[in-house]
Amino acid sequence: MRKIIVFSLITIMLAIACYKVPVTGRRQFRMLPEGLLTGMGITAYNDFLRTNPPVPVTNADASKVKTVGDRMSRAVDDYLLKYGYKKIKKNLNWSYELVSSPVVNAWCMPGGKIVFYSGIMPLTMNESGIAVIMGHEMAHAVARHGNERMSQQMALYMGGISLVIALNDKPEETRNLFLAVYGVGGVLGTLAYSRKHEYEADKIGMIFMAMAGYDPEEAIHFWERMQAYSSGPQIPQFLSTHPNHQSRIVEMKKFLPKAKKYYKQQ
Repeated sequence: MRKIIVFSLITIMLAIACYKVPVTGRRQFRMLPEGLLTGMGITAYNDFLRTNPPVPVTNADASKVKTVGDRMSRAVDDYLLKYGYKKIKKNLNWSYELVSSPVVNAWCMPGGKIVFYSGIMPLTMNESGIAVIMGHEMAHAVARHGNERMSQQMALYMGGISLVIALNDKPEETRNLFLAVYGVGGVLGTLAYSRKHEYEADKIGMIFMAMAGYDPEEAIHFWERMQAYSSGPQIPQFLSTHPNHQSRIVEMKKFLPKAKKYYKQQ
C-alpha cells in the first residue's frame, strides 16, 4: 500500500513540477524551491571553506581557476540572458576556489559556488582543461541537476515532504542527503548525479566553454587523460558515479560539431 501511495504521489508531482533544462530542452522533475537550496548551498560552501581554506590567488593554479572562472561565468550569463533564462541567472552568483587536497574532485553548489581540489589540477594541463571542469560544474548549476536529484530522492525516501518540513523533522538526514547529492567530501560524495545528468553536463559544458573562447575539443582530450588516470588502482571521486569513460568520449565526439558552432577563439 505504501508503495502505491508513494508512486501515486510521485506521478502527481511529476505532472505539476515539470521543467525544461536550458540548452538540451529535456523535461525534468523539480519540486524544491531553488532559493532555499541556494541558501543551503552558501552555508555548506562557507562551512567547507572554513575547514578547507582556499589556496591564495597568488598561487599559479588558483590564479588560473579564477581567470577561467571569470571568463566562463561571463559567457554563461550572456547565454542565459540571450535565451530568456533571466530567472536562472538571478539565482546564480558565481564564485570558484581551489583548495589543497590530493582528492581528484570538483563540485558546484546551487547558486554557483564551485570548488576545485588541487588533486585534479595536474589532469587539466592548461586553462582549456580547467574550462572543461568549470563548464561541467556550471552546467550542473544551470540545469539545476541538484534540485532534480534531491527532489527524486526526497520523493522516494521521504514521501515527498517539503524541504522546510524535512529540515525541521529530519535535519541531519536532509543535510547529509544535500551534501551527497552535490558531491561534497569523501564519504558523502557517493550519490552525486545520475549518468543522465553527467552526459547532459558534458554537452552543456562544452557549449559554455566554447562560448568563453575555449576549444570544446579539449573536453575529449581531458576525459581521455582521465580515462588513462583512472585505469590505476584508485577511482577518482570525480568519477564515482560518472558514465563509462569510453561511452562519454564517444558521446562528446558526436556532440562536438554542435559545440564548435559556439566557438569563437579569443
